[in-house]
Amino acid sequence: MSTASTYHHTKPFKLENGKKIRNLQIAYQTYGKLNANKDNVIWVCHALTANADVFEWWEGLFGQNALFNPEDHYIVCANVLGSNYGTTNPLSINPVTGQPYYLSFPPLTIRDFVAAHQLLARHLGIDSIKLLIGGSLGGQQAVEWGIIEPSRIENLILVATNAVHSPWGIAFNESQRLAITTDRTFFANQPDGGSKGLKTARSIALLSYRTYHAYGSTQVESVNDKTDHFRASSYQNYQGEKLIKRFNAYSYYYLTKAMDSHNVGRNRKSIAEALKLIKANTLVIGIENDFLFPVSEQKYLADQINDATFAVIHSEYGHDGFLIETNALTNIIGNFIRESRDKKIIKLQHTA
Repeated sequence: MSTASTYHHTKPFKLENGKKIRNLQIAYQTYGKLNANKDNVIWVCHALTANADVFEWWEGLFGQNALFNPEDHYIVCANVLGSNYGTTNPLSINPVTGQPYYLSFPPLTIRDFVAAHQLLARHLGIDSIKLLIGGSLGGQQAVEWGIIEPSRIENLILVATNAVHSPWGIAFNESQRLAITTDRTFFANQPDGGSKGLKTARSIALLSYRTYHAYGSTQVESVNDKTDHFRASSYQNYQGEKLIKRFNAYSYYYLTKAMDSHNVGRNRKSIAEALKLIKANTLVIGIENDFLFPVSEQKYLADQINDATFAVIHSEYGHDGFLIETNALTNIIGNFIRESRDKKIIKLQHTA
């Protein structure tokens, strides 16, 4: 059973920078039922341009017959603040002006995403989260939540993510924003503003998500006499067109800024000390050839979080492997759950 809903927050929502958003809406999706003990919650934090339908974008790990299924678990995924899949974002109406925010939308941080999730969890009557999981930007949210509310999170799974966004990652994001802002329509305050720039930004992003070998195996030419119209060129254009049909440049701009803000040490003693605050039984998974979030970043998380388990997978798809290599993730996560301190952490689906 799947339910798509929207939570309407009646009070002003205060951001980390002190600014407030009125009429906050959070789009979310749930699967399965909350049991009587309220101890079967799986909460998923999504990545940059994903939505609340985790069964759509993390198929294989989540689904009817997957490790995380609606028969055994109550699965929750909320669309992040600033994203255009139903949660308040730059195209939402500013109640003060009666017009869409566009570039007057306030800056966001990963901690703002988590604060919004906390409101939703309270609304749903969820005091304890059996397992919190996220990859990439979703992992950044998950690690922050594990620090902010250590007593609420029992088990934490961090995939292809980090404790602080790197200069390398920030440089990629800034390059994408430069592409967006060279499109003059971005400043025209119209829903499709910056769409050509967003298409270019997507092309830049793909180069950080994938690997040399991935392009070599999927976009190689079958003939030797071409001088133009290469498969790799068509692929970049196709992926850009796909994104601008489902996303907008304003949300993308703000979400990449939020990703850049990620630093668990901000206004705390240090990054290492912040990670020590996590009490959850933690599994950190890296991807051996991740170009954007190198495995050294996941190793650091595992080294600093008390008693964390560390695992590495290989994927020809690089960073995107966290969405694609669901069989490997299922095996690692399943083993982690079975071998955890509490053998009854979660009810795994039995397979024949």
